[in-house]
Amino acid sequence: MAFLRRLGWYLVGLSIGIVFLVFFLKKKSGEEGIDFCYFPNCRVLKDMRSKPLTFGEALPQQYRDTVLIQSFLTDGDVDFGKSDTKAEPCKIYYVEKDAKTLKVQNCPDKIVVGEIKVN
Repeated sequence: MAFLRRLGWYLVGLSIGIVFLVFFLKKKSGEEGIDFCYFPNCRVLKDMRSKPLTFGEALPQQYRDTVLIQSFLTDGDVDFGKSDTKAEPCKIYYVEKDAKTLKVQNCPDKIVVGEIKVN
């Protein structure tokens, strides 16, 4: 009888765990999915995507396209060798994508796109 009671409690806990796991994995893979960033490149880009976008005065008009900038912030690679991550008050990052380099100042309340260089 004790074995059946323990088996019952085990199955109750297992079913609760499975329901939680299905809910959690559904959120991760859904359209509004939760984005898990474990690597520095992903974390920096996610932080920049969450802030309002502004353009610097030195940026030519042809590059003042938010779709272009958002493509850098989703698919780009941050060059931490060139970047100044200790700068105050705004950290400076260089994001590379498709032989282009984007210079971004990551301030606490906004990001400022400084320039785009074609390599």
